[in-house]
Amino acid sequence: MMNYVDGFLVPVPTARKAQYVEMAEKAAVIFKEFGALSIVECWEDDVPEGKVTSFPMSVKRQDGESVVFSWITWPSKEVRDIGMQKVMDDPRMQPDHDTMPFDGQRMVFGGFVPVVVA
Repeated sequence: MMNYVDGFLVPVPTARKAQYVEMAEKAAVIFKEFGALSIVECWEDDVPEGKVTSFPMSVKRQDGESVVFSWITWPSKEVRDIGMQKVMDDPRMQPDHDTMPFDGQRMVFGGFVPVVVA
């Protein structure tokens, strides 16, 4: 049986990178506590603008923002469904909208079943 993966794209103000990384590190501990195998957060480095589609277009990246590409690996969809609900219910994960380091309304996310793992 293959693992299950949640994928995310998030626009983050470049000036708030340290704040985002701190938040992501704290969240990673909670995700792992509730069954995640790994959490990876990647800050844009070579992310070109597209003509039809692109990472920046997908999150409506604005001036002064960077795209973060992230994924969480779970042992199965069942573990993910239970774990994600526990994460969302955990008071440590309740957002403080005044200090959120990104615009969650422009987050792109989804669950994926791996078809090739090499």
